[in-house]
Amino acid sequence: MIKFNWKLKDIIMVCIFSVVFSFIYLGAVHLANILATVLAPFGFAPFSYEILFGIWFMAATFVGYIIQKPGVAIVAEVLAAVIEVIMGNMFGPMVILSGIIQGLGAELIFAKNKYKNFNMPNMCIAALGSSVASFIFGFLRGNLSKYTTIFLIAMFIVRGISSIVFAGIISKITADKLANTGALKGYSLGKNNDI
Repeated sequence: MIKFNWKLKDIIMVCIFSVVFSFIYLGAVHLANILATVLAPFGFAPFSYEILFGIWFMAATFVGYIIQKPGVAIVAEVLAAVIEVIMGNMFGPMVILSGIIQGLGAELIFAKNKYKNFNMPNMCIAALGSSVASFIFGFLRGNLSKYTTIFLIAMFIVRGISSIVFAGIISKITADKLANTGALKGYSLGKNNDI
């Protein structure tokens, strides 16, 4: 049975990084819109979001890796989404539901490994978990049904690569560098920063 043994410092860390990522997420929305304008004349505007999609999974993997406890990935992702909506994300409350789905994708991978294995391959698999969950959610909502099969496959691949780069590789490297500064000594990653 999984125990949710969060300490006050864990809650504070989740809240701090959720706020940080909410700003990053909102910035990524604006960046994706600019990128869509650039790609529109070539017929690739939908790829603007796919290229950056991995950014929106980073709270789950980054904070999940730092604290390494059950529930952290999903709570960090949802809290970042809630704050992003409050700050004025143009997609509104649907972003919160997306946050739940995306956080759950990473959480399931971390849970499968019993919150013990956070090496680079598993961080990338957790990122892919968020990517797959979000893609299925987008398809079920009908957002993706207007595209051809080839276009969908290409979008899925681009989103997967984006998730690996941002939520897998960049999240792990950034968290490791933060741990090496000694700033995370009170957290699981800070105690095991030789991972």
